[in-house]
Formats: sequence, structure tokens, C-alpha cells
Amino acid sequence: MPANPKYLTQSKWQRFAKITAAIIGGYFVSVSFHLALASWFNRANILMTMAFSGFILWVALMIIAFLAKSGLKIWGIYILLTLVFSLLIYLGNTYNPIAK
Repeated sequence: MPANPKYLTQSKWQRFAKITAAIIGGYFVSVSFHLALASWFNRANILMTMAFSGFILWVALMIIAFLAKSGLKIWGIYILLTLVFSLLIYLGNTYNPIAK
């Protein structure tokens, strides 16, 4: 049974924005989140956990991107989250350097 057309995104730009936000933006948020955790906690444990939980988080972020009304809004949220996690990575590497 096909989907009801009134629930599908009509704009090709919105569809493109949602697809790219789901794949690329979700990946950036997932990786930056785990790297931010690794910069503050035990790196080996977090990076080993990332092998599994990273894919789960990425899929969850993909689903959220397709549920959003606006592709540009979800891109903005994903870019903002990536920047926040990047700041946490920077601060974590500043206060907890690998080589002491």
C-alpha cells in the first residue's frame, strides 16, 4: 500500500535537505558527540563503545531528520550540536591532554 501523498514532502529542496541532514549531519553529530565524550573520559573505552553506539545514534538522528518539518531547520540544529560538541572536544583536549 503506497503512502498518502499529502504526508510526503513536495519540495525537492526540502527532500534534498532532509536526506543530506540525515546522512551527513547525523554522522557529524554522532561522531562529534563520541569524540567529545572521549576527550573527557577514558578514550579507549569511549572509542570502543562508539563502534556500536555510534551507529545506533546515527540511525536515531536519521529518523529525527525525516520526521522534521523543515530540512533547513534540522540542518541548523545538527550544525549547532556539532559546534557545541566541537567546543567540548577543544576544552577536553585543553584540560585533559593525551600526553602529560
